[in-house]
Amino acid sequence: MLFDMDGTLVDSEKLWDVALRELADAYGGSLSDAARKAMIGTSMAASMRILHEDLGQPERDPEVSAAWIDARILELFRTGLRWRPGASPLLRAVRAAGIPTALVTSSGRALVEVALDTLGRDNFDVVVCGDEVDAAKPHPEPYLTAARMLGVPIARCVAIEDSPTGVASALAAGAAVLAVPAEVPLSPADGVHQLESLTAADLELLAALLGEPPPVR
Repeated sequence: MLFDMDGTLVDSEKLWDVALRELADAYGGSLSDAARKAMIGTSMAASMRILHEDLGQPERDPEVSAAWIDARILELFRTGLRWRPGASPLLRAVRAAGIPTALVTSSGRALVEVALDTLGRDNFDVVVCGDEVDAAKPHPEPYLTAARMLGVPIARCVAIEDSPTGVASALAAGAAVLAVPAEVPLSPADGVHQLESLTAADLELLAALLGEPPPVR
């Protein structure tokens, strides 16, 4: 099992929204809804480029902006991180069944370490962060890296995602994809099973996505 983090396991996009809009305000501007939606699921570098262009300030240093966001979002994660509906029970069921599990996120390692205080470090055999791969989502590398580290063929993996960027990454890698949209609607796509919430997901569904019989209990 390959789990995305932001918007999939935890309701963190609202915290990112707070930090990004605060930074835009500090720069004397206002972040548009279209630009905010375009950032979802992207790397920090890509998000900062979108923010600067949206504010009409492309000359700003993306590393400076990223450092500001990193510091603010760490504060917000420590105090306001919440599970998405159905995410915690599904993760517990996957682990209880002994299924190899990876966290595959565009967020950087420092932030993920804070999030793992909520998610539980023992819930993942492998953690792949956005600043630890050469190419971020929507490139397939994050999911291919996770499958390789787990020692499982990517075709035998289910990736759970919430964003168009993440879905594109998982599909390009060759995983079966379960999509649960959070902040951005997802268009129907071949190879993608879509649910409104992870409260409707269980081990039987995950097995079916791989064409396997339901697990024996």
